[in-house]
Amino acid sequence: MPDDPTAPSGSSQGPLKGPSVRTIPPGEDRERLTCPDCGYIAYQNPLIVVGSVATWEDRILLCRRAIEPRKGYWTLPAGFMEERESTMEGAAREAWEEARAKIAIDSLLAVYDIPRISQVQLIFRARLLSPDVSAGPESQEVGLFRWEEIPWDDLAFPTVQWALREHRSRLGRQDFAPAMNPTPDVLAQWERML
Repeated sequence: MPDDPTAPSGSSQGPLKGPSVRTIPPGEDRERLTCPDCGYIAYQNPLIVVGSVATWEDRILLCRRAIEPRKGYWTLPAGFMEERESTMEGAAREAWEEARAKIAIDSLLAVYDIPRISQVQLIFRARLLSPDVSAGPESQEVGLFRWEEIPWDDLAFPTVQWALREHRSRLGRQDFAPAMNPTPDVLAQWERML
């Protein structure tokens, strides 16, 4: 009887199943998706999001999302890192893709841990090299906003508000450590500032 032509080379038992069983592999402390045929472990690790608070003079670049989640709401230019790119390259690429903006990155502004959606967000402080921006394929529109013009009620994600406030609190400073997730006290203080 001939071998199955769809089977991988060297296999006479048909196609491999791949990672299809949830189990705690030896040496691990949590359940993982594993392959019963070869023992491969399919690790699912947090995604890294990179973005920037990019400014031109006293204005901040925001993008109105053309995609879900939160389509129609305003955000910073940000998105998932690609393989084989640095975090700063990723932030610059996202600014170009979403707002056709060319930026120069100054420093890391914040690192936000968002475990409920398995993300780590790295937000940089950046300068626009030109005020000429326009919507990319993932944006309905883009704009440069003065602080008092920011559409606070229409921001897409809490981390957008966090990054904007951290940026404002560090204006004129170069000597700061990146911010982390704000504490409840800081969030309450920010609410009183509006």
